[in-house]
Amino acid sequence: MLDQPLSATVIIAESNDQDGSVPVRPHPQFGKIGFVGLGRMGTAMAANLATSGHDVTAFIRRPDQVKGLCMLGVVPTLNLSDLAECEIVVSMLPDDAAVREVFFGCGVRGGLADLLPATAIHLSMSTISTAASTEFASRHAARGQFYVAAPVFGNPDAAWARQLFIVLAGPTAQCEDCRAVVEHLGKTYIAGTTPAQAHLIKLLGNMMTATTLEVLGEVIAVLKKSGQDPQQFVDIMTGTMFGSRVHRIYGNRIVAEDYKAGLALPLALKDVRLALAEAEKAGVPTPTIGVVRDRLIAGIARGHGGLDWTGLALVAAEEAGLSRPTRSIDPARPV
Repeated sequence: MLDQPLSATVIIAESNDQDGSVPVRPHPQFGKIGFVGLGRMGTAMAANLATSGHDVTAFIRRPDQVKGLCMLGVVPTLNLSDLAECEIVVSMLPDDAAVREVFFGCGVRGGLADLLPATAIHLSMSTISTAASTEFASRHAARGQFYVAAPVFGNPDAAWARQLFIVLAGPTAQCEDCRAVVEHLGKTYIAGTTPAQAHLIKLLGNMMTATTLEVLGEVIAVLKKSGQDPQQFVDIMTGTMFGSRVHRIYGNRIVAEDYKAGLALPLALKDVRLALAEAEKAGVPTPTIGVVRDRLIAGIARGHGGLDWTGLALVAAEEAGLSRPTRSIDPARPV
């Protein structure tokens, strides 16, 4: 079943030169835009591009997705070759291997890059490694194509509301063309002319979020065991010293024991491992994120792999002896 937006309200965050973002400009009209990776995030993004007037064709593997995507204005296809004439193809896939398989094939079987025309743009919005980004850019360039990185910060609710934060990097002209597309999805930032720059920012940003979730989980566990109201604490902190979206949104979710997956624990672990690899490559010790990696592994080992990365707080609660949440982890299955 396709996830639907929480409301019909559409909000487009305008960019602001003062904070490093890029102002919205009139943009050219593109032909068909391809989309690969119709999970919860990808579905919302493809639907918003379609309702913004773009002709979006999405490659899917499951026939049961067809009806729902058609209702959202997206043209679904089970044949990758139907994306062959797209000027831009967006990928929103889970990892390096998935992007590599779709675009460059597996074994003797070719991929989408062999079907796309020269000058086509692969707009990579996935969270992947900088090494894969560099590899993909080189392989596209050998075909006369372009690779632009545009990883996103935000969850599925933010995606439906067009409130994503999108970090672009790649060749200047192609970045501008892609910004004209993704400005319909949220607020855009240009990180540089090398795609790996955007992917590194995304990985380090996720590293900061993961460590924040771990600390929030630990602090809230202390409050619960001390008999104090954790919601009061979150309200005070987010209204004073820690007013970021991460502290506010995830702090409230952790207090509510809301572990419904946006970014599931295995994907969060993948991102943390990639961030650790970047730190090691740079020669920078990152002991804090090493702890978070181990906590994610513990959560998955305890059977919490289907939960959101707010599940780090559940691990903290279990370690504190608060092993049984007061509310259902999965609304469809009472604890």
